[in-house]
Amino acid sequence: MTTFRELATSFGSVAEEYDRARPSYPDALFDAVERLAGRPLAGADVLDVGAGTGIATRLLAGRGARVIAVEPTPGMAAKLGAVSPELPLVRGDGDDLPFHDGTADLITYAQAFHWTDPARSIPEALRVLRPGGALAVWWNVKDGSVEWVRAMGERLGALPGYHGYGAVNRIAGHLEPYDLRVGSAVLRWERRITVDHLIADLTSRSYVAALEPAEREPVLAVERRELLARFPDGWVTEPYVLDLTVAVTGN
Repeated sequence: MTTFRELATSFGSVAEEYDRARPSYPDALFDAVERLAGRPLAGADVLDVGAGTGIATRLLAGRGARVIAVEPTPGMAAKLGAVSPELPLVRGDGDDLPFHDGTADLITYAQAFHWTDPARSIPEALRVLRPGGALAVWWNVKDGSVEWVRAMGERLGALPGYHGYGAVNRIAGHLEPYDLRVGSAVLRWERRITVDHLIADLTSRSYVAALEPAEREPVLAVERRELLARFPDGWVTEPYVLDLTVAVTGN
C-alpha cells in the first residue's frame, strides 16, 4: 500500500511536470483573500507554505507581497529556485515553521494544507502570525459536476493513494477550537489546454507520481485515449472549483 509519506514526497521526481502543467490561479482568488483578510497583499509579509515550484508564490509577489516560499521537498525547492531565483526560499514544512513568533501578516497554503497535521500546523501558523494576521488556505480542483471530469475520477479511483479532493472546506472543523474570524469563498473558473498538457498535469499528481513507471504508463495511456475520444481536436476546456478559507486572528 502506498503510504502518506510516499505520496507526500513523490513530487520531487515530477517537479518539471508540476511547474509546467499545474493550473495557475485567477485574480479573483487574491481579491477574495484580501477581502476576507481585511488588508491588501501589497506590503504584507507572507509565508507561502508548501510552495511547490512557486506557482502561487509568484502571483503573491506580483500583487506586491513580500513573500517567502516554504517548501520541504528537495526536487520541488530546486525547481522553484531555478525558475524564480529572485524569490526567498526556506526549506521547511507547516508542522514546524522555521520562523520566529509574530513575524508574518499572512500565511498561505495553496493546494498544500492536506499534507500537514492540523493539530500542529494551525498552532504553528498562529504562533508565527502577527496580531490581526490571517491564515489563507485554498484548494483548486477539477469540477466533478462535469461528466468527463467525474468519469476520469472514477477511473483513477482504483489507484493506491487516490484522494480525489473535492472543492469542499477541509479546514473549517479544525479551526473551531481557536478564537478566529473565519470566512470563505468558492470560485469557479476554467482554462483551455491541450490533452498533452492535461496528461502532464495528471503525471504531477501524487497518486500517479508515486507509481512505478511500469504501472504509471498504462494509466496515462488509458487517460490519453479516453480524452482524445472525448476531445478529438486535442483541446480541452478544463473546469475548476476553487475553495478558499481565511482565518483572521484577533488584534
